[in-house]
Amino acid sequence: MKRWLVCVLLVAGIVVGLPFRSPAPLIYRAGEGWTYEPVGGEGKWQRTRAKDQLDVAQQAYDKKDYSLCVKAARRLVNNWPLSDYAPRGQYLLARCYEEQKQDEKAFKAYQVLLEKYPKLDNYQEILGRQFAICNRFLAGEWFKLWGYIPYGPSMDKTVEMYDKVVKNGPYSDIAPQAQMNIGEARERQSRFFVHDKEPYIEAAKAYETAADRYHDRPKVASEAMYKAGLAYNKQARTAEYDQGTAGQAIDTFTYFMQLYPDDPRVKEGEKIITSLKTEQARGNFEIARFYEKGHHWEAARIYYNESLQLDPYSPYAATSLQRISELNKRLGKPAQ
Repeated sequence: MKRWLVCVLLVAGIVVGLPFRSPAPLIYRAGEGWTYEPVGGEGKWQRTRAKDQLDVAQQAYDKKDYSLCVKAARRLVNNWPLSDYAPRGQYLLARCYEEQKQDEKAFKAYQVLLEKYPKLDNYQEILGRQFAICNRFLAGEWFKLWGYIPYGPSMDKTVEMYDKVVKNGPYSDIAPQAQMNIGEARERQSRFFVHDKEPYIEAAKAYETAADRYHDRPKVASEAMYKAGLAYNKQARTAEYDQGTAGQAIDTFTYFMQLYPDDPRVKEGEKIITSLKTEQARGNFEIARFYEKGHHWEAARIYYNESLQLDPYSPYAATSLQRISELNKRLGKPAQ
C-alpha cells in the first residue's frame, strides 16, 4: 500500500513540476487535422479574417511553401466556407497537393471546388487539371494509401476519375477524349490486370458512349466507333465459341463503314469482318464436331450448316458440306 502511494505521489510530482505549456511540434485542430508547428511559431499563420487568411495562403504558395499554404488554405475554407475568398483558398489547396505529387488528393480537392463553386471563372482550367491528373494515372502512376503509401496503379479508380471529368463538363473540349480514355483504361486493364469481368466489353461500351454522345463531331465519333469494333474483336478472340461478341464486332464495323464510307480504315474493317466470319465458321464447325462425336446428329447438322452459311469460302466449308450430306443420309433427309 505504501509502495503504491509513493508511486502515485512521484508521478504527481513530475506532472506538477512540468512547465504549464510544453511546445508541441504536432498540433491537432478540429477541421484542420494534424499540423507541424515549429517551436515558438504556433498559430502565427492564423488570421481572424478570411481575406487575411487568404493572403497568408497566397504568399506561402508564391514562395513555394506548400505545407504552410495547405494549413492556411484549409483553415480558410473550413472557417469561412461561404466567403468570397473560399474558392481561391480551395483552389490553392488543390494546387499545393498537385505540387506535392499528391494527385489523388489534388483531384478530390478540385472536385470539391467544382461542386461547391460551379460559377468559377477558371472552371475550364480546373477541369483541364483534373484531366491531366487522370492522364497520369492512365499512364501508370501509382495510387497512394492514405495519400502517402504507394500501392500500385488502378484502372478502376482511373475510370471513376475520368467519369467525373466527363460529368463535370460533358460538352467541354476535353470531355470526348476523357470518355475515350475510359475505354483505353479498360483495355489496359485487360492487358495488365486480373479482372473478374470482361474489360474489352466495358471498353467497347465506353467507346460506343463516346460515338453516340459526340455524334456531331465526326472525327471523335468515327474514332470511337472503330475502336469499339476493335474492342469487341479482341474480346471475341479471347473466348472460345464467343459467337455473340464476334457478331457485335461485325455489326459495329458494318455500321462504321456505312456511316463513314470514305474513312481510310474501311478496308481494315472489311478484313476484320472477313476474319471474324471465318472465326465464327470455325467455332460452329468445332461445335458441330463435338455434337457429332456424341451422336447428336441433328444438332451437328445444324452447326455444320451454320458454319457453311457464315463463310462459304472458309477452310471449313468443304468439310461442312460433306458432313451435312452424310448426316442428311443418316437422318433420312433429302439431299440439299
